Amino acid sequence: MADDAVALTDLTSFVGRADISEEVRRLLGANRLVTLTGPGGVGKTRLAGRAASSFTRAFPDGVAVAPLGELQDESLLTQVVGDCLGLHDTADRTVGEAVLAYLRERRLLLLLDNCEHLIDRCAEFVATLLRRCPNLVILATSRCSLDIAGERILQVAPLAVPAEDVLDPDEALTFDAVRLFVDRASTAVPSFRLTESNFGHVVSVCRRLDGLPLAIELAAARLRTLSPRQIEERVSDSLALLTGGARTLPDRHRTLRTAVEWSYFLCDDAERAVWEQCSVFAGPFDLSAVEEVADIRGAGVHPELDRTAVLEAVDGLVDKSVLARVDGEVRVRYQMLQVLREFGRERLAAAGTSELVARRHRDHHDRLLQRASEEWFGPRQDDWLVRLSESHADIRAALSWSLGTPDDALVALRMSTCLVEYWAARGAARELREWIDRSLSTVGPDAPGRAHGLAIAALCAALHADVPRARRRLEQAACHCDQDAAPFVAHVEAFVAMLAVEPHVLEPAAEAVRMFGERGDPRRQMHPMFLQGIAMAYRGDLAGARDLLGRMQRMCVEAGDKRYRSMALFGLGVIEVWLGGDLDEGERALCEALDIDLHGPDLLSAAYRVDGLAWVAAKRGDALRAAGLFGTAAALWEQCGAEPDVAVALPHREMVKATRAALSDTDFDKAFAAGKQRNPRDVLTAEGTVSSEKPLSGPQPGDAATTLAPLTRRESEIARLVAKGLSNREIAARLVIALRTAETHLQHIMNKLDFVNRTQVAVWVNAHQEAASGYLTGRAHAHDPTRRPCGRSGT
Repeated sequence: MADDAVALTDLTSFVGRADISEEVRRLLGANRLVTLTGPGGVGKTRLAGRAASSFTRAFPDGVAVAPLGELQDESLLTQVVGDCLGLHDTADRTVGEAVLAYLRERRLLLLLDNCEHLIDRCAEFVATLLRRCPNLVILATSRCSLDIAGERILQVAPLAVPAEDVLDPDEALTFDAVRLFVDRASTAVPSFRLTESNFGHVVSVCRRLDGLPLAIELAAARLRTLSPRQIEERVSDSLALLTGGARTLPDRHRTLRTAVEWSYFLCDDAERAVWEQCSVFAGPFDLSAVEEVADIRGAGVHPELDRTAVLEAVDGLVDKSVLARVDGEVRVRYQMLQVLREFGRERLAAAGTSELVARRHRDHHDRLLQRASEEWFGPRQDDWLVRLSESHADIRAALSWSLGTPDDALVALRMSTCLVEYWAARGAARELREWIDRSLSTVGPDAPGRAHGLAIAALCAALHADVPRARRRLEQAACHCDQDAAPFVAHVEAFVAMLAVEPHVLEPAAEAVRMFGERGDPRRQMHPMFLQGIAMAYRGDLAGARDLLGRMQRMCVEAGDKRYRSMALFGLGVIEVWLGGDLDEGERALCEALDIDLHGPDLLSAAYRVDGLAWVAAKRGDALRAAGLFGTAAALWEQCGAEPDVAVALPHREMVKATRAALSDTDFDKAFAAGKQRNPRDVLTAEGTVSSEKPLSGPQPGDAATTLAPLTRRESEIARLVAKGLSNREIAARLVIALRTAETHLQHIMNKLDFVNRTQVAVWVNAHQEAASGYLTGRAHAHDPTRRPCGRSGT
């Protein structure tokens, strides 16, 4: 879904910009491409995110945000957009084709943030989207325009600053620049107030910084240690001293540059070192990553940093607004604005330590992937999926950097081949195959791990049902006679044979299971064991298949793994339903597998399980229910941008055909459409499975409890779950949406209500419901629950 995008989260309050915010909305209502331009630090990203969040009702298919500032390889532009749409790559089409297919009929707002470093590629991509997706609207931010037909350019100016003769604090506060300073100052020092004695100094600071929001925020953060007058003096001195070396820059670029330099030079040595090291990150990062990348003992450039010193430096940089804190459900992360990141990288380059820090960054993510690989088969799988997804921009950056030399490309090959399941869960098998291919083209022909890499590349091709490509890779792998790669080759041989509907699946699958077992690698036994079980049933050995898949289940239970247990249950469902077993047992296994999937983020697997339940209904002659279940499965596949083109292509086609034959076109289409609107959780309830003509669960349109103004129906639903104390992950599982979708909706809710945390949302919902209850029972309330509390400063 479009709202699977990582939101442009407001980490601090939004101040001012009322007129230009309205202008952005007006332009988006009349044009298909609007580009916000202006210097770094002027607030383009914040303005765009705010405008997009407040404009969601105009786009029934949602708002998607593609953060391009984290992207260093322009060839991955379409992959980042596909990620933000929540798409899985599929057979027979590239990611770009998948994006076009998804957007072609949708009325959606796509926000492309920070295009300037990819400007030519972005211009080409946007022109294609606008030409082939007639209902798509694009909002872009960039330091320069895209310069394509139909583009409306809106120059984002700095915040308004007072004249020198402003008379008093009240008049000063009518200017956005001063209001921003006061807002950030009161965050740094809660007791701060604009007074007769200090407003002149604050006005002077805002004027000298040309109203640039980032520069003002950096200055205001200094109130923890300096008075407004001292800040004014130091800003004045810095502008006088530092601008001398930057006279080729435009005035406002030079002002921002000197403000950043001033902030840097006021940091202590450890803070400067950590600022520089943290600039290597492409996206948000946690403290463990900072500790590994910033610990530079022996580099001879900065003082030695131990973990305590790193923690104190990070704390200091958060205080100084150099790092922004991003709260998560499990761990706190940090992020750095693009302008500050660029400055840090310049300092690394000037010191000659760019390569050292990039290598530390790569090594950290190499270790992260290896740890995830070791713990994937077990109870921490969902945690690792979230953590790796949060680090995906930096995993990409580490892989890109490693492809520079053959020796480092060996590390890239190891990183890209150690955890196929992670990439498959992201729907990014094609991207993984490209990383492997690039690594193989860089390392030597006899490099260690080459055969293993070829086998994994073959597996990625097989995941897209690309049998010819998979076979070519298998032939190349076999030429190496590498015993370490032998079980991987056997696994893929079995998978390819099954996709090609060939008889020799059983033997290589069994051989892969045996060899992985001898190596003590139960995780890699799982998929070959699934293939072996299906092959045994296909040959008529139902009892043997049941025993094998039952053993697979027990291994998963012992390890605490749910995803592979769901696969084992799905295998049992397939052999019972499709290959002549017991329909009741097949339905039970499929329901159990679906229940597992609906408690996690794997919507693609859930689609297969629901499709299997449709086969059960079709086999029993309940064509209406089968048609409805096919519709429910189709809705899940559409959310992923996928199709049933690998695991169940043949039974899916046969069962849909049989169901259509049993119904009129009108009845099939009506039941299918009703099924598409059903919450997949209802499939597991008696109400959801008896008939496709049952009313959908939950409040219906027109129900007074459906929405909490000014929220949409979905936002109201999520707000109520927040009030019940559910985490974002629990909300995603309850509503059968991706975690990123839940996070994005929650951010939209807080933006609309002008709140900064979940507690405020919960209080607001409870007040709203209390008032509604009071009206229903005849009790009047003195307060108005729809009135927005002052959760944020400014507008």
